[in-house]
Amino acid sequence: MSLDGVYDDGNIFAKIVRGEMPSVKVYEDTEILAFMDVFPQAKGHVLVISKTSKARNLLDAEPKTLGRVIGGVQKVTRAVKAALKPDGIVVTQFNGAPAGQTVFHLHFHIIPRWDGVPLGRHGEGMADIEALKALAEQISAALDG
Repeated sequence: MSLDGVYDDGNIFAKIVRGEMPSVKVYEDTEILAFMDVFPQAKGHVLVISKTSKARNLLDAEPKTLGRVIGGVQKVTRAVKAALKPDGIVVTQFNGAPAGQTVFHLHFHIIPRWDGVPLGRHGEGMADIEALKALAEQISAALDG
């Protein structure tokens, strides 16, 4: 898919927001949702999405939405740092299929990194749901306010 297009209400993240598909939640408020990536590239890989915007990517998003979402990204990234104590954290966001975007709903990836531990390939394998739940609880417990 290109950088331009029409938002698809049937995308997996829209279904998660509506409660039609399950997710392992880390944080939620009225405007954003953070949940564990079921195809993680590293232990503790979290996704942060807008619950209210129909933006397909960063270029479609309203500035107010971006401000709210990036504030949520910072909040969850701080919790990932506190809970998992990684050596570094990648925060990334893709725009268009050639850039690696596979779900066309604005979202950010928070990927903890440890020295000497290679980054996995996204979609390489589905994580154990019970392990994701334990990580989500650990990260949620480290949220500030």
